[in-house]
Amino acid sequence: MANFLVWVVWFGAAFACLVSALAVVSFRNPFYSALALIGNLASLAVLFLLLSGEFVAAGQVLVYGGAVMVMFLFVIAYLGDKSEESPWSGGPSWQVVGAVLAGGAILAEVIVVVGLKAGDFLSSPHHVGRAFGSPASVGRLFLTDHLLAFEVTSIVLLVAAVGGVVLGSHARRTEEPSLESRARA
Repeated sequence: MANFLVWVVWFGAAFACLVSALAVVSFRNPFYSALALIGNLASLAVLFLLLSGEFVAAGQVLVYGGAVMVMFLFVIAYLGDKSEESPWSGGPSWQVVGAVLAGGAILAEVIVVVGLKAGDFLSSPHHVGRAFGSPASVGRLFLTDHLLAFEVTSIVLLVAAVGGVVLGSHARRTEEPSLESRARA
């Protein structure tokens, strides 16, 4: 019964992950897209919990679902609603069709490569050590093997935040009437 419950939770979290990922890219309102991304991050945290990665799941919820999404929502609120014509009006363009075809080809390649490399590797259960997903093992990996990627990610997030503020201030400056035009009115 417990194994059945694990599978039910896994399929539920996987379904929620896929649905929320599709919602992120299909919603026209960026605020709703950001909320769907929070749902996606939460469903990924459930999948990490099923893999016994409690620390990684907590980090997923606190860091990405909390701090990074607050920054995204701040930038969305700062930039305001910039409703434009739908990119789907008049049918999909050749760029959209090409992107979907390229994405499908890459997905097929990944599935084939994983299937060939895995072989019988995935059919037998493997032992997962007690240190898997612990704060010590995650911190050791971040600060030794993946230090450059960890620091580059922090710089990219900083640049994204500064870029959002700069774009928002530029957009507000062009929309607001100048003091002279307000004084003439």
